[in-house]
Amino acid sequence: MSNMPLVFAPGGKPDSYGNRKFPEDLPLYLAEFGLNGFEIECGRGVNISAKTYELLPRIAVEHNIFLSVHAPYYISLSSVEEETRLKSINYVLQSAQAAKKLGAERIVVHSGSCGKMKREEALFLAKDTLEKAQKALDEQGLSDIVICPETMGKINQLGTLDEVLELCALDERFLPCVDFGHLNARTHGGIKNKDDYAAILDSIENKLGAERLCRLHIHFSKIMYTAGGEKTHLTFEDNEYGPDYEPLMEEIKRRKMTPFIVSESQGTQAEDAAEMKKYYEGLPK
Repeated sequence: MSNMPLVFAPGGKPDSYGNRKFPEDLPLYLAEFGLNGFEIECGRGVNISAKTYELLPRIAVEHNIFLSVHAPYYISLSSVEEETRLKSINYVLQSAQAAKKLGAERIVVHSGSCGKMKREEALFLAKDTLEKAQKALDEQGLSDIVICPETMGKINQLGTLDEVLELCALDERFLPCVDFGHLNARTHGGIKNKDDYAAILDSIENKLGAERLCRLHIHFSKIMYTAGGEKTHLTFEDNEYGPDYEPLMEEIKRRKMTPFIVSESQGTQAEDAAEMKKYYEGLPK
């Protein structure tokens, strides 16, 4: 694992990217916002153009842009259908192959849902699938690509903080992708202040150690929620739903963490990532 600095990145192309060329215009665009990362969204499948494969790795290295890949949304590590779990292993593998070609180190993976199963059963299946996915990566020479299981926003999905930490405890290479908007949505607004963030970060350190906490993968956005949890991603303009990013930035600075922070705001990913970075940089050392 290379030593990565603190990264602020948009998840996918924001609205303000407009009709700029991709990836040729990415460095200038990110520089406008002072950002140093980009998460490539493969939510609907690993469909990356030949041009991106050809140009992006060199562009990223030349401009010190750190990359990550979001694996397809339809991955379900915990499906009751064995065929779905096997397909999911293949999608994780495809995402890792894409990451390797692009020079990205991390792939974010959804855990799956519980369906009609008990949560323990779903977690048991997800653990088995994730171990098989890592084995597939190792066999294909992709051991250096880090799988990041993500905390999920809907209550019937697998992916509470504790469930993701259990998945990550299977292999010391796994890193949690902690989506604070998801955690806030599934707890109906449970993240209110610095103490709430501190408790989450303490849980991660207690279960996985200080080194993995330091390198955490973070997704952040404000998210509207209903009784079932996550409904829709919002922007920082929204004042009704949380969570607030400021206490998290304060905790990250206090703990001297260097996470990879991805803004998943609805269309304003770069603007909101820049707002977090500006706040972070304005905090006392």
